[in-house]
Amino acid sequence: MRFLLIEDNAKLAAAVVDRLGLDGHVVDSAEDLATGVHCLEHTTYDLILLDIMLPDGDGRTFLEKHRTGEDTTPVIVLTARSEVSDRVRVLDLGADDYITKPFDFAELEARCRAVLRRRHGSARNELRFEDVVFDPLGGTVTVDGRTEELRNRELRLLEVFFSAPDRIFSKSQLVDRLFSYDEDVSENAIEVYVGRVRKKLQGGRVRIETIRGVGYRMSRLGTGP
Repeated sequence: MRFLLIEDNAKLAAAVVDRLGLDGHVVDSAEDLATGVHCLEHTTYDLILLDIMLPDGDGRTFLEKHRTGEDTTPVIVLTARSEVSDRVRVLDLGADDYITKPFDFAELEARCRAVLRRRHGSARNELRFEDVVFDPLGGTVTVDGRTEELRNRELRLLEVFFSAPDRIFSKSQLVDRLFSYDEDVSENAIEVYVGRVRKKLQGGRVRIETIRGVGYRMSRLGTGP
């Protein structure tokens, strides 16, 4: 998954990026609202982690504008305010959840997983498509009773495909979802990861097909051209 963190505390931001990165997530960090808005104008994110008190404004104002637009990206607010009224306000403004500083990273990870599950309409970690069972938390994919371990990029690639089965993703879109801004990666790298995932899906009724000149999509065997 690709996350956007808007947080001006450089030490905390670096710790969050490192911790979520261990789970294989790509996290872009913005130190102020202006940078965060710029990131959102150029990249699609699965989740936004938003601080309230920022150098160039109030995160609640950002949240309100975010929700009045068409962007439905879920938002978890990071707040040092512990009063019930403050927490109620951010939820009323459209936050999907909040976590009070200082927080335990295990709790932050759990809240991220819970928000993402709700977004996909599931209360479970496992995702299913035909006879393929994908467990992003466990880092495995099970095909026809055979379970394969997934490396980080393979896991993130399957997350993208499982988020929208039958949708075509271009190579540039996949690069955008799997790698952060500071990683110099060519689109050819996607071919490598697609090839690895295809091998792990062998024997099942699901394939990653190449749409020549356009990109890739996950589909059922026997569909498509």
